[in-house]
Amino acid sequence: MKLVVLNWLDRENPSSGGAEIHLHESFGRLARRGWEITVVVSGWPGAPQRAHLDGLDVHRVGGRYSYGALAARYVRREWGLGGFDLLVEDLNKVPVFFPTWSPWPGVLLVHHLFGTTAFREAALPLALSTWLLERPIPRVYRDVDVVAVSESTKADLVRRGLRRERITVIENGVDLASFSPPPDGGWFDEPTILYLGRLKRYKRVDLIIDAVAGLRREGEAARLLVAGEGDHRNWLESHARSLGLGGEEVRFLGRVSESEKAELLGRAWVHVLTSPKEGWGISILEAGACGTPSVASDSPGLRDSVLHDRTGFLVPHGDVAALAGRLKLLLRDVNLRVRMGRAAREFAGGFTWERSAERLALALETAVASG
Repeated sequence: MKLVVLNWLDRENPSSGGAEIHLHESFGRLARRGWEITVVVSGWPGAPQRAHLDGLDVHRVGGRYSYGALAARYVRREWGLGGFDLLVEDLNKVPVFFPTWSPWPGVLLVHHLFGTTAFREAALPLALSTWLLERPIPRVYRDVDVVAVSESTKADLVRRGLRRERITVIENGVDLASFSPPPDGGWFDEPTILYLGRLKRYKRVDLIIDAVAGLRREGEAARLLVAGEGDHRNWLESHARSLGLGGEEVRFLGRVSESEKAELLGRAWVHVLTSPKEGWGISILEAGACGTPSVASDSPGLRDSVLHDRTGFLVPHGDVAALAGRLKLLLRDVNLRVRMGRAAREFAGGFTWERSAERLALALETAVASG
């Protein structure tokens, strides 16, 4: 098959995240099967306009805020006479509404929609525009086949008015070869909590810092490692200092490599993610593959990737006391931590990228066959 895939970013973009991991892991595997896949994404200052990554032919168009307006024009100009089998809109942040301008068959792939959570991240004008751009989605994509990455995302789309029977759930995967328990089975010497992801306001990393501050006040020797970059980092560092947490208690590591990520996930005592909404929570699956349990907000996406009381704990979103209590329990109880880590590894083993790519291939082939 020949595909054109629209996604806001590619994995080399400094702002890339879980959606880009999915993009390259899933479509890269299809490319290795012989599929011809062109990915149209946005660029950033100094970025080359073309790249070849993971077997994907990457075209970069516009920038962070102009991509939505330029992508349609670029696709029509480059492929005005067709030449491919299917257009895939990998919806990440801003829809491009391909059914309104594309003469070609297409599929919508959805991680999650922001809804009102946009107002927790961006300034009012940008948040309002994001919220407004999501409003037409049920009408524009009503007759389009949809792939959602979790049951939570599917439920959200159905509530918004998309047709349940046209939505296929294909969960994210994990590379079990790259993410596995450390060979020596060694945790960090001191009780260590890990957050790994982008530092954006809506991710609510401040809740984790608040929980660690509470644990420290109770005499717990917990420390927090924060791995990742984002425009909220300076505020988070200042917030930690305001709570009396220095570099020994809360350490910001910045962006880490894939090998460093695997080591951190394998050696951390517990992994934590407190977003109010995710598509799935890839880092939870990666932590589980490394044998590390997670504590997460009981929110859409995260309740799909954490089995409460088995692979970790879900806590009410925003409840710092409940979050601290579950963290304390895992830090103190080594037997519980080991048991949950083993269950998390077993659970993660059911979600490989090979399985995800196989199911995605079937969904895309079915969309083409049905016209």
